[in-house]
Amino acid sequence: MLRTTSIAGMLLLLLLFVSGCSSHTVNAGSIQTRDPLEKYNRAVYRMNVGLDRRILKPVAKAYKRITPEVVDNGITNFFLNLQDIRNAANSLLQLKPRHTLVNTERFIFNSTFGIAGIFDIATEMGLQKHDEDFGQTLAYWGVKSGPYIMLPLFGPSTLRDASGKFTLDRLADPVTYADSNPALAAFILKNLDKRADLLGVDEALEGVTDDQYLAVRDAWLQRRQYLITDGKVDSKADSDLIDELESLDDE
Repeated sequence: MLRTTSIAGMLLLLLLFVSGCSSHTVNAGSIQTRDPLEKYNRAVYRMNVGLDRRILKPVAKAYKRITPEVVDNGITNFFLNLQDIRNAANSLLQLKPRHTLVNTERFIFNSTFGIAGIFDIATEMGLQKHDEDFGQTLAYWGVKSGPYIMLPLFGPSTLRDASGKFTLDRLADPVTYADSNPALAAFILKNLDKRADLLGVDEALEGVTDDQYLAVRDAWLQRRQYLITDGKVDSKADSDLIDELESLDDE
């Protein structure tokens, strides 16, 4: 399963580079609301919402109810610590030496003194996390975002970001190299913990009285632009959902 998705991601990545990688600078407007697949995306969105309401959300609520807060925080910190490997690798590829150093230090300190990342002592030391993924790296080197895509189970993305998700970012995840059963267990636990932490998104979406699909799409695209440009975006374009959707960028 993981091998198949990696191959698919490689094909997407090849398609992106063939289409053109012409600039080494980030274009603040490179992520736009281009949704030629809207009919398909809406169908996948409805499927994802239905699956979430029937299975994922009830399980996440039960998980949140029976899991002590200290354990819940430890699990979240553990997977976020592994993510710093991805952050450091992509910071290096984006020629950001300070972010590379900080993300590397975070992983070292949290993996050792933080007991495999269960405790986030790096943040307490003033080492702030810098989220970087391969989609952002591709944007840095001038690869266009391509159309907006709603992925089954994985949610909002673009052609460029989907290719990054299933290639370098997967290779930078230590869970990928575990045996099948432990890898599957880690995958389930990671996403269950993430869904439980995102229960607040439900309240934000309940306040959307018009088109929830458009609200999620626009908030996600604005959030991606914020990450790609390192915060250099028009504050007037902010969506109330952006802060709630931040964790959707974490793999």
